[in-house]
Amino acid sequence: MALLGQRPGRPAGKHGAEDRAPARPAGPSPRRRGTPGPLPGLALAAGGTALAWAVHRLLPGVPMLTAAVVLGVAAAHLPAVGRFASGTGRPGLSLAGRRLMRAGVVLLGLELSLGDVLGLGWATVGMVLAVVASTFFGTLWLGRRLGLRGDQPLLVATGYSICGASAIGAVGEARGSDERDTAASVALVTLCGTLAVVVLPLLHHPLGLDGAQFGRWVGAGVHDVGQVVAAAQTAGPAALGEAVLVKLMRVLLLAPLVAAVAFSAVRRGRDGGPRGGRPPLVPLFAAGFLAAVAVRTTGAVPAGALEAAATVREFVLAAALVGLGSAVHLPSLARTGMRLAVLGACSWVVVAGVSYAGVLLTT
Repeated sequence: MALLGQRPGRPAGKHGAEDRAPARPAGPSPRRRGTPGPLPGLALAAGGTALAWAVHRLLPGVPMLTAAVVLGVAAAHLPAVGRFASGTGRPGLSLAGRRLMRAGVVLLGLELSLGDVLGLGWATVGMVLAVVASTFFGTLWLGRRLGLRGDQPLLVATGYSICGASAIGAVGEARGSDERDTAASVALVTLCGTLAVVVLPLLHHPLGLDGAQFGRWVGAGVHDVGQVVAAAQTAGPAALGEAVLVKLMRVLLLAPLVAAVAFSAVRRGRDGGPRGGRPPLVPLFAAGFLAAVAVRTTGAVPAGALEAAATVREFVLAAALVGLGSAVHLPSLARTGMRLAVLGACSWVVVAGVSYAGVLLTT
């Protein structure tokens, strides 16, 4: 029996393993040799990103990141492409959803200057903190009461309260969440954020908001940065400026939230991602995000470099969202779809209602 533990090709006595079977050739085993690498999936993510860019160019009202998620989900359900996405392309698509998401979150920090945020005033800072806290804890509580699987309550709460798909990807990475939970949460938050782009401008005048107030409401209540821009630009440049500043103030809370989630994972002894082991208290990409904020705050980065970084960020996040979207399996999602839809609708009401009240109280 001890001979079974010998390496093939190594002598094992006069009548050892060499006499019973030929030695394996050097190099990877046939199974390893047949395992697909990341390049096919990365190529699909790049193609989906290019198509999302084209959609955005043809339909400027459709944010590029929204188009990327939709295209990723669509690709997963097309017969030939879906088989590729779940087989040969899966390693590269998963890699895009993890690594490129981290890089995009770091680059997102270059959009934020502490001076601009503090210029909005402490009342607005307090309003944003109240919106984020009430949305996050309210959604988390309701998601658990509804019995949603895995990390879905946490991920949906993060997406609604901070910055949509980018926040979900960041927290999912720090938490070591199941890819299906991350993908389902991204799909829900993207759907609701897209609906907000259509619905909120229709409520601008009926709710009695001026341009600046509407911009702050959009910035405090809409999930993704691209969706904020799409909704706020309907009310003019002043509204757009206010919306982006308030939104970026919410984005600033991403780093402490990721650190808190990572700390929670450490205390529970939970796997910290695909490589296993305990995650660091402050993940490297969260530290990179804060470093990028600090660099932007110094004012040392030229405007041209910031514009280039914003363009790169958009494409990197789009590729990551194609990868995440391709992991959405609608038949599986349908089994919890009603509960997930209820959570999304309730969270949407909370974030819109609390942010509306906060805008009225602080302007």
